[in-house]
Amino acid sequence: MLKTNEDRVVEFLIQCKPGPPRTRARWSVDSEGVPFVLPSVGGITTNIAVGDSAFGWAGDHVEPSVSCTANTQKPFEHPNVSLQLYACAGNQATVVSGKAKNSTGYAIGHHGGSEHVVVEFPRAVKEKLSYDDKIIIRGRGQGLRLLEHPEIALFNLDPGLLQKMGIEEADGKLRVPVTTIVPAACMGSGVGSTQPGTGDYDIMTSDPETVAEYKLDKIRFGDFVALTDHDNRFGRTYRKGAVTIGIVVHSDCLLSGHGPGVTTLITCGTPLIEPVVDAEANIADILGHGTEAPEEENDE
Repeated sequence: MLKTNEDRVVEFLIQCKPGPPRTRARWSVDSEGVPFVLPSVGGITTNIAVGDSAFGWAGDHVEPSVSCTANTQKPFEHPNVSLQLYACAGNQATVVSGKAKNSTGYAIGHHGGSEHVVVEFPRAVKEKLSYDDKIIIRGRGQGLRLLEHPEIALFNLDPGLLQKMGIEEADGKLRVPVTTIVPAACMGSGVGSTQPGTGDYDIMTSDPETVAEYKLDKIRFGDFVALTDHDNRFGRTYRKGAVTIGIVVHSDCLLSGHGPGVTTLITCGTPLIEPVVDAEANIADILGHGTEAPEEENDE
């Protein structure tokens, strides 16, 4: 087991609610100059969940499961900024009102721009939710440290999820299971952000040959992925030899410079993180859930 300061990590109860789907009600233009109008961020998305492909949807920047906010009218102000920073991947989420009261799920990560925390609930729970329901997230993870690996930084990661990721220590390095290894050149929107404790940044997918070479189109919501030569310790930047591990929080995108969004989890400025490809390195394979057929379709 990895030695951490888990017993000293602060835990907040953070309140949020589902955020309605957003739209600017105007045309967007893709990287080939083709205009489009498609579903995008926000909403209680009943038919998309962690474990599903992040590609192939008739949408752009789609967030799986439930997109949560503390204040949909003021996404860049308190208390939503606190929700964005303190809600971490793997945190337990509990519905405390409405028809789905006492149902539990977990946070996946956060999506910058929309300023949503993406939360996974089973489909049966999502079908009962409303946009007035209250959700409590047990926010813990910021401030988590690896006691024997001080050069490796952690962000946005629940201590319990960290211990379940199958990470191994070998020769002074951490061997971290990931589904995909992403080259530095593919990282786009969000590069240069100085705050790795909120938001995400995108894997660009506008070049078909690169997508095929690195199997980027196999990425799923909730996948743990490795971003090579990217250092997120003090902001998202290129640094040769660095490695960042993140989790995929939104779908592929048509806009230039965009693609599946990745929330930062583990990062180091030197080659002390060794990605190990594992097709099951996904939060759904660890914590459960995923798209399920409606109950009436299961009844025979």
